[in-house]
Amino acid sequence: MIEVAANLAIGMLALAMLLAAFRLWRGPDVLDRVLALDTLYIDALALLVVLGVRMNDAVYFEAALLIGLLGFVGTVALARYLLRGDIID
Repeated sequence: MIEVAANLAIGMLALAMLLAAFRLWRGPDVLDRVLALDTLYIDALALLVVLGVRMNDAVYFEAALLIGLLGFVGTVALARYLLRGDIID
């Protein structure tokens, strides 16, 4: 039963990643592209968590933590750059 739910979740997350990638590629302005990039890394994080549950392997959880950390820092840096034109004060 968990395999069916995991496979369904993987399919839905893959579709969400495709839609976010489309918005990243096609976004009308920079803010839509930033939100699409943020959504893309969150979807990748969720995909790794689901794969970790399905495969019963802790390496996927560690990779998800790393993606979460780098994605947050990247989003903050990109937002500061768009607001101020500079990342470091």
